[in-house]
Amino acid sequence: MHYAFDEDQETYRHEIRRWATKVLAPHYQSDDKAGVFRRQLALDMAAMGLTGLRIPEEYGGQHASAVVAGLAAEEVARADFNAAYIIVVIGLVSDIIVRNATHEQQLAWLPAIAEGTSIPCICITEPGHGTDAASLELKAVPDGEDGWTLHGEKTSITLGTEADVAVVLARTGGPGARGVSAFWVDLHHPTVSRAGFDDLGSRAIGRASLYFDGTPVSRGALIGKEGDGFVSTMQGFDYSRAIIGLACLGAAQISLEETYQWVRDRVAFGKPLGTFQGVSFPLAESATYVQGARHVCYEALWRKDHDLEHSVEAGMAKFWAPKLATEVIHRCLLTFGHLAYANDNPLGQRLRDVIGLEIGDGTEQVSKLVIARGLLGRAYAP
Repeated sequence: MHYAFDEDQETYRHEIRRWATKVLAPHYQSDDKAGVFRRQLALDMAAMGLTGLRIPEEYGGQHASAVVAGLAAEEVARADFNAAYIIVVIGLVSDIIVRNATHEQQLAWLPAIAEGTSIPCICITEPGHGTDAASLELKAVPDGEDGWTLHGEKTSITLGTEADVAVVLARTGGPGARGVSAFWVDLHHPTVSRAGFDDLGSRAIGRASLYFDGTPVSRGALIGKEGDGFVSTMQGFDYSRAIIGLACLGAAQISLEETYQWVRDRVAFGKPLGTFQGVSFPLAESATYVQGARHVCYEALWRKDHDLEHSVEAGMAKFWAPKLATEVIHRCLLTFGHLAYANDNPLGQRLRDVIGLEIGDGTEQVSKLVIARGLLGRAYAP
């Protein structure tokens, strides 16, 4: 058992960390204050190959392993947590297209994503259907022999205010998962409208509701087979859940490192803060948990790279890492005291930001359901 990243992976990790510290970190807090997504962010990340990580080389990407994508997400999130959403969303969309689209579709769609000139999003959640996504109601109404028109609303869509294209799940058949198909949709069509949200955190990711009022989609925009959209899309979420875990842990890790330095430097009662057990022991506990959660995330990605079942590990990563990151960053903020309560300190923003991923991409309860069924068998679990 070789329990380490190889030399190339370590070199890549350090390269991304240096770049992210220089290019991304200076914008983290200012983007939050502006509350808008910067298009330049996608182009900057594309220049580092971060928008094409999971895209095959023949379509302009890097065809990186899932583990390498995890390394990238963790290092990017240390510098700018919200920039990691680019890796999460584009990685998920790319995987869906690579696994299900034709060569002609991939050739038409993937190069612009890899270049950072086309920003995708994925539209599943609806006002009445979040966790119960298989019951989605947005309709794809047949439009002659050429295709369909889309009618309905999607909500809580990451990058929704700025995305150029989307994977949209719509109902083409009867009730349940097998009545859902996936389509590639141009979001600049005049029948599409958007409404951005005023959020607690991650204010720079453009979360929005999207409205489709007879939006046309041709048969050439159908991804995979009719009726297979829900199942084929959900298969990609195990990968993205582990990536999300690492992004959250990246934010937690940099917060811990800042706090280590603070308790070395800050003197109280004539001694550094770190010499007090009440200060240093909670940090030791936090570091232990972060290390354990990181291993779970990378095991899930390693298993994906080796075509092994990884739903249980991905579920563990998704429910544990965001929850843990929230707790750890909160602990760091309290350790800094009143200085971290000011908005010029990034700890408060990180805390607001990571909370969002305790909700998005699958709740804690759903993750535990997946874990329980994997451990006990479906007949013996909820």
